[in-house]
Amino acid sequence: MLILSLTYIAPIEAADEHMQAHMAWVREGYDKGLFLASGRKVPRSGGVILARGDRAELEAICAADPFTIHGIATYDITEVALTTVAPGFEMLKA
Repeated sequence: MLILSLTYIAPIEAADEHMQAHMAWVREGYDKGLFLASGRKVPRSGGVILARGDRAELEAICAADPFTIHGIATYDITEVALTTVAPGFEMLKA
């Protein structure tokens, strides 16, 4: 599993301006079966996406996020080899 942590480097107003395009990009990640869960950080300083797949592929996908293209946010990608999960979440270990 990979944790994609994005941090805003531009004002929230800039993020709001590009949010529709960013959310279309997020939906594509779900459609491809790569994204498992996502949401905003609290307080609103960016977001987090739980993903699966090849790290290089996900790095390229993050580079294509409108937030990256327009200098709204940067990504920190952490790869995690899960060994234990709660019942019902076994697919996260794949």
